[in-house]
Amino acid sequence: MPRRFPGLTIDFLDQGRWNIAKDYRVNDEIKAQTVRVIGAEGGQLGILPLSMALAEAEKAGSDLVEVAPDSSPPVCRIMDYGKYRYQQSKKVHTARKTQVTVQLKEIRLRPKTEAHDLETKMKHILRFLGQSSKVKVNMLFRGREIVYADLGRKLMEQIKQRIEEVGQVEQEPKLEGRYMTMVLAPKKN
Repeated sequence: MPRRFPGLTIDFLDQGRWNIAKDYRVNDEIKAQTVRVIGAEGGQLGILPLSMALAEAEKAGSDLVEVAPDSSPPVCRIMDYGKYRYQQSKKVHTARKTQVTVQLKEIRLRPKTEAHDLETKMKHILRFLGQSSKVKVNMLFRGREIVYADLGRKLMEQIKQRIEEVGQVEQEPKLEGRYMTMVLAPKKN
């Protein structure tokens, strides 16, 4: 279901993503009477009437593509438009492939978390940081535990000391209501 906006074509792809591609006028879609023409090798052919520019493109076995419609006269290039669109889609695909998305993982603690449980939580934190994910450590204080917020701070300090080699603190421990939160990020190499 493509939708058209001035200069853009937006398609909804099968995978649930939107594809936005710049829409150029090609061959007979060009409306200007005279155009500045750039050859297939990149050299200027000068300002030509549209019919002559189309003849030049046909002689080269390519398309005449309007690349700068706002200039006066519009700039058109002789190129294989299908090949150009294919190369653009490949560029987008490789850019998406190399793109790194940082996820925010969450670990929940209590101030009375036992040593063995804390070890297990630390293994999870270290694994998440090793996978280049950020980690949000949430400590919940129930009932009267809020009075002992200093115990929570000590536990957060222990976590900070244990992750110094692989991570860094992005947000210091902060008490917000009944939660104390701290955000950890992987170290930059």
